[in-house]
Amino acid sequence: MKRDYYEVLGVDRTASDTDIKSAYRKQALKFHPDRNPGDAAAEESFKEAAEAYSVLADKDKRARYDRFGHQGVSAGGPQGFDPTIFADFGDLFSNLGDAFGFGDVFSGRGRRGGPQRGSDLRYDLEISFEESFKGTETSVQIPRDETCETCTGSGAAPGTKAETCSACSGRGQLRYQQGFFTVARPCPTCRGTGRTIANPCASCRGQGRISQERTLKIKIPAGIANGQQIRLYGEGEHGLAGGPTGDLYVVVHVSDHAFFQRDGDDLHLQMPVTFPALALGTRLGVPTPSGDETTLEVPPGTQSGTRLRVRGKGMPNVQGRGKGDLYVQVSVQVPKKLTKEQRAALEALAGVMPMGKPAPSEPADEDRSVFDKVKDLFG
Repeated sequence: MKRDYYEVLGVDRTASDTDIKSAYRKQALKFHPDRNPGDAAAEESFKEAAEAYSVLADKDKRARYDRFGHQGVSAGGPQGFDPTIFADFGDLFSNLGDAFGFGDVFSGRGRRGGPQRGSDLRYDLEISFEESFKGTETSVQIPRDETCETCTGSGAAPGTKAETCSACSGRGQLRYQQGFFTVARPCPTCRGTGRTIANPCASCRGQGRISQERTLKIKIPAGIANGQQIRLYGEGEHGLAGGPTGDLYVVVHVSDHAFFQRDGDDLHLQMPVTFPALALGTRLGVPTPSGDETTLEVPPGTQSGTRLRVRGKGMPNVQGRGKGDLYVQVSVQVPKKLTKEQRAALEALAGVMPMGKPAPSEPADEDRSVFDKVKDLFG
């Protein structure tokens, strides 16, 4: 007795066309004979799912099935199965070809014997924070497979040529009948190339390509962020049988900075200041990644931990759309040692402000270490 078609695909009777298609796709991938060689039960499940989909994917057939059951669709072919359901379902079998390695199974096209695009390559490049800020140019060594110059990519020794494979007639595939379906697998004689080489090229051993290392100059744009990629078209591996060259993807890794933290195109910096500077207000000299110094206005009464913005002093936008901002977080740094004059001044201040002991008007040398390191770093 036939199972309910909705049960076969594992969907509700109210399932949408998209849900039915998705459910059938999963069943077909799971039970396809090439994934389950010699498994009669899997082959039957595959046919059962195909039969269910042939009915439920058709609006009229589904309506008849919902009303009359299996009897309503029994006249549409062997056990109600309609092989034409695959006419508009090429995406499924394209993925099946990738999964099982038998190419364009139902389309009849032999891709393996024709031109094939070269593989894309990836190169990981380490740069400093300063290089990402200013931009830079560097040279890298890239190994890749290139067309053999000895045989110009044919794989055959000079003076000879590759012959059309007699087993597959140059298609690169052999076709087999499996139940309702005709599937294709790579030809074992030519390994899917459609050609046989009696006298292979000594330089590339019949592969048509040879590994080479080449030097490339790569321009790194100012403002590039950690993890961003630069795509160099045509710098990947050479294709086969006249196919196009792949691309090279340079993945940029930016090292952390000792003082600046990046957030998009904005930068953040922590600056130590004295209590009088926050209480009375001041003008701070703030270092920037470019190596120069900018002036920051600190209003009177600024609280420790406040973030102040300096417009246009952040990272350059990698697409050339201006610069981000620099956010400076000011905080009081308490000195560990005081001179006699500083202590006297603090004690006098404590007399009128008994709730706290603010920092002195001028920090000691050791308490300005963070600021000095920033300035020293950028000269």
